[in-house]
Amino acid sequence: MLEVADIKVSYGAAPALWGVSLEVRAGELVCVVGPNGAGKTTLINAIAGIHRVREGRLRFNGRDITQLASHKFCEAGIAIVPEGRRLFTGMTVRDNLELGSFIASAKAHRHQSLELVLQLFPALEARLKSPAGALSGGQQQMEAIGRALMARPQLLLLDEPSLGLAPMIVVDMFRAIRAINANGTSVLLVEQNVAMAMQLAHRAYVVEEGRIVADGQADELLARPEIRKAYLGLESG
Repeated sequence: MLEVADIKVSYGAAPALWGVSLEVRAGELVCVVGPNGAGKTTLINAIAGIHRVREGRLRFNGRDITQLASHKFCEAGIAIVPEGRRLFTGMTVRDNLELGSFIASAKAHRHQSLELVLQLFPALEARLKSPAGALSGGQQQMEAIGRALMARPQLLLLDEPSLGLAPMIVVDMFRAIRAINANGTSVLLVEQNVAMAMQLAHRAYVVEEGRIVADGQADELLARPEIRKAYLGLESG
């Protein structure tokens, strides 16, 4: 499905990613973990078309999308839930959700998609007419994910979905992410809650200083003491 081949991304003259390669296969949930400032958000934004790739290639479903215009990535089947949610807080919950279905292929299924989102996040149903800014932090994250799902993506990109949420809400959030993947949507998850992300994912990549330093089956990486201590901030055992 997604192939990232030896990409380099820079902020002006400052390199942020160096020769990064990864893949997400159809139906997989893959996580990217690593310390703060490692380049995780830059990586997911490059895959979403937000940051331009300086060198290397992005391929999605066999199509080279490296030079695709940013606004075309959603049409190609990729949707992102950015860090910080970026909702239109003065608009209603319903309007924010429906903005996710602006492309023609998604707009034709807007009612069905909305029903699926409300099944996944029932707390939003009673708040559809409320301003998005009146929602709790957890509900706003639900809405941000729901808005991305309204585009009916084949690949969902999630950037730090648990950031700033209470532990109980985080558990619910990860349960929803698992359900999204189980329903057939491939997921690439960037997350600082390493333990939960690795338990959720099929495979994982560890990023440090703009490079992939380890990858493999998530449970196998989580079991390696040197990886746990050096890159994941976890003690052995």
